[in-house]
Amino acid sequence: MSNKERIFFLVDLLNKAAKAYYSESREIMSNKEYDSLYDELVSLETETGIILSVSPTQRVGYEVVSTLQKEEHETPMLSLDKTKDRDELADWLSNKEGILSWKLDGLTCVLTYYNGELQKAVTRGNGYIGEVVTANAKQMINLPLKIPFKGKLVVRGECIISYDDFETINETLPDEKKYKNPRNLAAGSIRQLDSSIAAQREMKLIAFELVSVDGKEFAENTIEARFQWLHDLGFEVVGYKKVNQNTIRTEIQKFSDDIANNPVPSDGLVLRYNDYEYGVKLGITGKFPRHSIAFKWQDDASETILKDVVWQTSRTGLINPVAIFDPVELEGTTVAKATLNNVTFIEDLELGLGDTITVYKANKIIPQVDENLTRSGTLKIPEKCPACGGKTEIVKQNDSKVLFCTNPNCIAKLISKFDYFVGRNQMNVVGLSEETIKFLIQRGWLKDLHDLYDLEKHRNMWIRYQGYGEAKVDKILKAIEKSKTVKLENFICSLGIPGIGINQSKVLAREFKTWESFINPSVPCYNWMEGIGDILSDGIVAWKKSKEGTEANLLADILDIQDFEDEKTGDMLKDKVFVITGDVHLYKNRAELQKEIENAGGKVVGSVSKKTNYLINNDVESGSSKNIKAKELGIPIITEEQFKEML
Repeated sequence: MSNKERIFFLVDLLNKAAKAYYSESREIMSNKEYDSLYDELVSLETETGIILSVSPTQRVGYEVVSTLQKEEHETPMLSLDKTKDRDELADWLSNKEGILSWKLDGLTCVLTYYNGELQKAVTRGNGYIGEVVTANAKQMINLPLKIPFKGKLVVRGECIISYDDFETINETLPDEKKYKNPRNLAAGSIRQLDSSIAAQREMKLIAFELVSVDGKEFAENTIEARFQWLHDLGFEVVGYKKVNQNTIRTEIQKFSDDIANNPVPSDGLVLRYNDYEYGVKLGITGKFPRHSIAFKWQDDASETILKDVVWQTSRTGLINPVAIFDPVELEGTTVAKATLNNVTFIEDLELGLGDTITVYKANKIIPQVDENLTRSGTLKIPEKCPACGGKTEIVKQNDSKVLFCTNPNCIAKLISKFDYFVGRNQMNVVGLSEETIKFLIQRGWLKDLHDLYDLEKHRNMWIRYQGYGEAKVDKILKAIEKSKTVKLENFICSLGIPGIGINQSKVLAREFKTWESFINPSVPCYNWMEGIGDILSDGIVAWKKSKEGTEANLLADILDIQDFEDEKTGDMLKDKVFVITGDVHLYKNRAELQKEIENAGGKVVGSVSKKTNYLINNDVESGSSKNIKAKELGIPIITEEQFKEML
């Protein structure tokens, strides 16, 4: 293990020990052991000059501002010329050596260091003027706050959030505040006015350019040498390959083949002359620098005609636009629709029916609208909800305008609300389909959740409708009756509390044990529990005071809510956090493995973080994103067999 790897390992271990001692009133190591490891970390930080923002030797405070200050860049950040033609890329390189790297899809930041310390971080902005986000940058999980170089250094990098972390974070957000993709989440996180929120977002900085450095001479003044030096200073550097005119096509294909394994979003490649001085002397042409060129995947977008926009109302009232267009072939499949994200996206593209648009598959998987070639700008945002005809309202959220239905009795909201309520991880009413729920709502029999348990009085009328008979209706009523006895965690999950899924519901149930304790209005907050941050805590408190919270209490009176009971058969894995990835062989499926971990007192989460104790993967040498992150954080990767040995 190198000194740098040892630093990552010690930071994670000491943070876990401090959390256990101060927040959970338990010890995972003696004070003597902690002090010894702490001293070792201080020594390594002093020796290497690398100090991470999350190091226990540092105390990075949070900062709240009313607005982000703007600042002009010392060196403008110009866009790159681009091509989709591999031969054109080879011709551009000519007989020179090049560096081919990922074109990361996040938010670019410029970091300035003086005297070995991070002084400021500024977003790209319009390329000439950006926003100062220093307090938020200090919350990045891999960014060195101090480096062993004492001169002035300016580095550009991409603020990114991995696919795994994106999914985990989005799960904690209510529907109307969820982000559409990792790029939007990264941009929204680094531009937060409250850096304590940014600290919860698992942001990383991947360096891709050394802009300037005072007093440093490179034996070989190449881009590769600069990348290596940044790596030695403690920065995570963008993945790259050294290429020439003969190898570039092969390497492009390797990058293309590896897209699915790339743990972070990318939207192409960047090719730059490896000879730094040569590239600088080429200057700029028009609005593009001559030292680099971007490569977009061939056939990554196809032209088609926008035929319609369908607006779909969700359980929270958020109305999502979906583009319907003439079918096109993308990555081997036929695609005829794609999300339009929100009102801002539609306005920025100046969409109108009949426009010629280009569509592509983001990360070669998710259909997206890329450009509008004709920009008629004639598409009207609906003033009435497509589901109920109620008035709509445009609301600003996460720097984007979104559309909501204002009708509290909207049928789409009710259908989604009941459909979620009866789901498998909630009340588990087997056989009650969305179509049946819609039928019951249209009859006026379902308005509030407790109406579900009063459907017996409509039985004689219900069985007369086509498609329903005595056997089918009685089966549904029996399933509803059975659902009256419910575990506390499933009931909490069923209520649609913003951001609270089954995992968070288990955390709450395990802590409060009974419904009465959980719903107690005297509980001021919930952010002291594992997995419940400030946003979720505020959401729970607001929900308890709302009409929905009152309705839940009325519902609880007619149900048999079982107090929480751990199904643990032992505590040999007490307080251990596991992540499972890849195929399993000794268990029927991952769910069976998860149950065994939980029965032994452990916990299973969806993504690797500094809080993870073990990653279970039978392919320990896999290049998966979870393996990569585990190795970065010094987290042991074990097989099923090794896990069995722990029991």
